[in-house]
Amino acid sequence: MKLNWSIVFALLGFAAGNPATPAAAAGSEPVPAGATVDFQRDVQPLLERRCLECHDARKNKGSLRLDRRSAALQGGDSGQPAIVPGQSAASLLIHRVSRVDSDERMPPKGERLSPTEINLLKRWIDQGAPWPESGTTERVHWAYVPPKRPPLPPVKNPRWPRNAIDHFILARLDREGLEPSPEADRAVLLRRVSLDLTGLPPTLEELDAFLADRHEGAYEKVVDRLLASPAHGERWARPWLDLARYADTQGFEKDNRRSMWPYRDWVIDALNRNVPFDQFTIEQLAGDLLPGASQAQLIATGFHRNTMTNTEGGTDNEEFRHEAIVDRVNTTFAVWMGSTFACAQCHNHKYDPFTMREYYRFYAFFNQTEDADYDDERPTMKVPTPEQAKQLTALRAEIRRLEDAFKAAASRDEIAQAQREWESRTRRALTNWETLDPIEFVSEGGATLSKTLSKSILAGGINPSNDTYRITALAPAGRLTGVRLEVLETGETKALGRHEKGGFVLKHLELVVKPPTAPAARPVAFRSVAADSSQKGFDVTNLLSGTGEGWAVAAADPAQRVRRSAYFTLAEPLQLPAATTLTFTLRHSDRHPGANLMRFRLYTTSSDEVGPPASLPAELRSVVLADTAARTDQQAARLREYFQSVAPELAPLREQLAARRKELADLDATIPITSVLRELPADKQRTTHMLVRGNFLNRGEKVTPGTPAVLHPFPAGYPSNRLGMARWLVDTNNPLTARVIMNRFWEQYFGRGLVETVEEFGAQGEPPSHPELLDWLATEFMRVGWDMKAMHKVIVMSATYRQSARVTPELLERDPNNRLLARGPRVRLEAEMIRDQALAVSGLLSRKIGGPSVMPPQPEGFWQVVYSGDK
Repeated sequence: MKLNWSIVFALLGFAAGNPATPAAAAGSEPVPAGATVDFQRDVQPLLERRCLECHDARKNKGSLRLDRRSAALQGGDSGQPAIVPGQSAASLLIHRVSRVDSDERMPPKGERLSPTEINLLKRWIDQGAPWPESGTTERVHWAYVPPKRPPLPPVKNPRWPRNAIDHFILARLDREGLEPSPEADRAVLLRRVSLDLTGLPPTLEELDAFLADRHEGAYEKVVDRLLASPAHGERWARPWLDLARYADTQGFEKDNRRSMWPYRDWVIDALNRNVPFDQFTIEQLAGDLLPGASQAQLIATGFHRNTMTNTEGGTDNEEFRHEAIVDRVNTTFAVWMGSTFACAQCHNHKYDPFTMREYYRFYAFFNQTEDADYDDERPTMKVPTPEQAKQLTALRAEIRRLEDAFKAAASRDEIAQAQREWESRTRRALTNWETLDPIEFVSEGGATLSKTLSKSILAGGINPSNDTYRITALAPAGRLTGVRLEVLETGETKALGRHEKGGFVLKHLELVVKPPTAPAARPVAFRSVAADSSQKGFDVTNLLSGTGEGWAVAAADPAQRVRRSAYFTLAEPLQLPAATTLTFTLRHSDRHPGANLMRFRLYTTSSDEVGPPASLPAELRSVVLADTAARTDQQAARLREYFQSVAPELAPLREQLAARRKELADLDATIPITSVLRELPADKQRTTHMLVRGNFLNRGEKVTPGTPAVLHPFPAGYPSNRLGMARWLVDTNNPLTARVIMNRFWEQYFGRGLVETVEEFGAQGEPPSHPELLDWLATEFMRVGWDMKAMHKVIVMSATYRQSARVTPELLERDPNNRLLARGPRVRLEAEMIRDQALAVSGLLSRKIGGPSVMPPQPEGFWQVVYSGDK
């Protein structure tokens, strides 16, 4: 039976299967006894970290400066030189850092210098305190000097190196008197490289195949397979998405969801396609500014739409827009430049040569985007899948074809003739009404009804919750085809009803007819009823049956005050003799207290057209009634457009168009939306000011876009916007970007970067453990065209990477943090890797990539504390 070591190691949570003691805390690496202390590599970073906060050009306490050799040799107010070359025992600097009493020891706050650091200063001074630039000018910090490709150093065992990385590692080990470890067991090596390149353990089949392949290129073949795996993009997207502050919710109080997963999918895809890092950078920071930007390049700008959005009521959009810009500035410098540029937001940087003015000049690059902390995530864009894009193209083409066909059909002469006939009928329907003159009017609920000079009925007095009005009037002799109930405004508030809000709900209308010679009145049946307007959720046809809710108008809606008539068509026309009475019974709803009619009027008609089309807009009624020659071109076009929307002759094409448009709308509603960056138009560009103490309300000097003077110049041919800034970041003259990114790669493989402070390459950061190697990696990265997969391969193919992680007690004591890399990497697995291993070895891992994110299980009631309504 084969033992599944993947399961064993997964449960242990280790990336390499060799037992070892967890790494000790990082510290300054000792310079070998007898070796020359290098000022730039060993001493200057120490002075910058622990001394220059109080003793540089800006803040020289006790008149002592340690940023220039001449000043250090002269000393401060004490009159004693801080450094006496060749005599550490006579140097005040050594006395002060060695003191144990709090009043005299330096630095006055924070941890004391370690014995190793004090010994380093002593040895440097005893060696003559060499200071490269003779004290006449301040030295530029190493990280701000462009890297130069170093030659490969000679090594004692030239057979060990497999590539350039190994020359630099082995040369350092030679100086330290150490030897590298043997190559790791093949099973361990396969597991290590599989986890590092894909985040997944090897399968048993892959392990068996590798163990069986004894060819020289077997390991390289594995590396190429892993780099080509779709899982590679997923694994290496994770640390990048952390840098991008990727999140599926907005943050702050409500923490509503937002669709940023298309950006996540773009990152995975870009890494799998091996997009060069300079292009990878430009598209994320300024993809929208590229000529003819593609959908993918727009999605890429989601990198800087991961800033938090505060949708709490009462917040200032401009304040949180400013906070988003600050976050983008700080993130850009931290991710690409490994610098604490954020320190210059309120004042000049205390340790690095960045001024507050330079901070806001860089801020100006980001200050022209449209987003402004709205209640939504604007600006956004639709992100259809390839299948959805195909469907959209087909539907839009079909709609254009139907629109052309509809336009051609609507231009036929018979349609124009049909419109003329329709206008004639509509004019008759609008004008052929006779106002009834009520002779009796009572309220069963106790309201006082009175008749006005315009023959309308006005309700006054009490306002019961469910009233019934009964109105009797003499009908004009002749044909009766329909009746009309018109609700009128009344009073200063222009109320349409007696409800406190001015509305009404009519439940039922009954009509009885009594000719003068008939023994009794008889009810009239209606065929249909239509109303000009009604509240949503009410069905005017209930006016005929009295069941359910009928006709409702809310006076609070001004648009509903324009059209407020109900038209009833008789089931069969009646021929009425003179002196016939019509009695109307109007019943109000008992479910809406007080929502009764207040002023209304009744009409009859003998026309076959009972009322205008319910959909006829009020502004077109006057157009229909006007003489044809008196219409403006705009009115004529609007009326023609309306008729074509209802003409029976065009119904088949109209219905097909409506169906296709609904299909398009339904499909469009399913398409994901994601947030992107979009630049303001030229006429709406903002002016950028320095903000006093970082306060967005306290504007200072106006500034234009620019970059820090200590770094490489901004090329004259670059545009002064995000696109130019992005190109500046990946300019080959940039001293930081290539170093910082290679250092991030190195950290992922070895657990620590060559510069251990991966986001602080400045004066307060740790110096690189192997500065020449870092420069070689940076220059090689640029030489191969910013090819990320090429650099991954260089690292994992090295003998350094392939060493066993086993550690001897002597080596653990000598180099507890493996800074010298005399053994292989040993790192704790990330949370995602541990989960994926459990799923992979159990056969439950889904290989699907992309799509909306899935929330992990959360406690019951978790979302009740916010207003998002999420679950």
